[in-house]
Amino acid sequence: MAAGTLYTYPENWRAFKAQIAAQYSGARLKVASSSPAFTFGQTNRTPAFLSNFPLGKVPAYQGDDGFCLFESNAIAHYLSNDALRGATPQATAEVMQWVSFADSEIIPPASAWVFPTLGIMQFNKQATEQAKEDVKRVLGVLNQHLNTRTFLVGERVSLADITVVCSMLWLYKQVLEPSFRQPYSNVTRWFVTCVNQPQFKAVLGEVKLCEKMAQFDAKKFAEMQPKKEAPPKKEKGGKEAAKPQEKKEKKKEEKKPAPEEEMDDCDAVLAAEPKAKDPFAHLPKSTFVMDEFKRKYSNEDTLTVALPHFWENFDREGYSIWYAVYKYPEELTLTFKSCNLITGMFQRLDKLRKNAFASVILFGTNNDSSISGIWVFRGQELAFTLCQDWQIDYESYDWRKLDPNSEECKTMVKEYFAWEGDFKHVGKAFNQGKIFK
Repeated sequence: MAAGTLYTYPENWRAFKAQIAAQYSGARLKVASSSPAFTFGQTNRTPAFLSNFPLGKVPAYQGDDGFCLFESNAIAHYLSNDALRGATPQATAEVMQWVSFADSEIIPPASAWVFPTLGIMQFNKQATEQAKEDVKRVLGVLNQHLNTRTFLVGERVSLADITVVCSMLWLYKQVLEPSFRQPYSNVTRWFVTCVNQPQFKAVLGEVKLCEKMAQFDAKKFAEMQPKKEAPPKKEKGGKEAAKPQEKKEKKKEEKKPAPEEEMDDCDAVLAAEPKAKDPFAHLPKSTFVMDEFKRKYSNEDTLTVALPHFWENFDREGYSIWYAVYKYPEELTLTFKSCNLITGMFQRLDKLRKNAFASVILFGTNNDSSISGIWVFRGQELAFTLCQDWQIDYESYDWRKLDPNSEECKTMVKEYFAWEGDFKHVGKAFNQGKIFK
């Protein structure tokens, strides 16, 4: 199974292809998209990076075994399993067909139409109108193909669906308003089906379809343009004396590439998009490295390695531990439905993963079950209150802050993290558990 690091910047739709493929295949993929692991425009210009990835572009993949790949489609293919790539030679060829279709038929008109609305391309009415017609043609082809199909190739999601969905993300988010997409209901049905799969949601979050077609924003376009330096003043000595110096300066300027040349238009706009404020930015730095603990928990024995590491490194000032119990056990029926409650909550909290860890367990049997769990959060308060997007599910639980120094806390952490023990406070047998990490 592949394991490695994907270098990119936040919200890069090209990188999404590889990330979603890894979600399906189970490939262990670390994403380096922010400082100090990776800073776009800096890290990708270093000699070390360029020795592995000569173009300096992202996404770029480096396996734990040293294997390196650039180009998003190649990375996504490598991180896929056989089910995604196509189980037969015919299916594999069909997947390649749709991957090529996305690159050649969708991305060019989508870019011509969407980029001006994002402020990275000057608006050209003729080019935009032509792009709209090209997009209609593409949607027509897809709509016909999906008339009797749920997915593009076969009966389940493949790399074809992943690639085409990612290439259409900005269309659906920016310009495909309801009236425009109405004639292509099969395409929208397929797109919505895909982006609501757990593996897509884990990467994309909630995808909101465009309600009103975005238009060119001249002000934003002006803001996105690189600042031009004022020309240097001519020195005394007359026009003739200045000419040789001017020629030298021009040659120097021509040789020095602008930073923007190292990334294409889509890279430029997404990398320049204002990043959402970190809800935990107000907290002091902590000595507890959550990712390091998660690696121990995922790859080594829980009782002999992960738990000792947790207690040896846990920062009692920087983190807190909470016990949560689902308030409405009488409403829990079939166990698989109860587990879906847990999974749904985890999916909606995806952007909290960096600063939290949880083990949530379903106890009991059909029509006689309960849900409870142990959560570890950055800070001393419930993290859900820091961001409105995180508040959908937490009020369905009763929350109690635990004292990390107490025997009660240590016992509960051990039982919930290891999924074994007496669970005396529950009164029902362990059924199954889910980990938020």
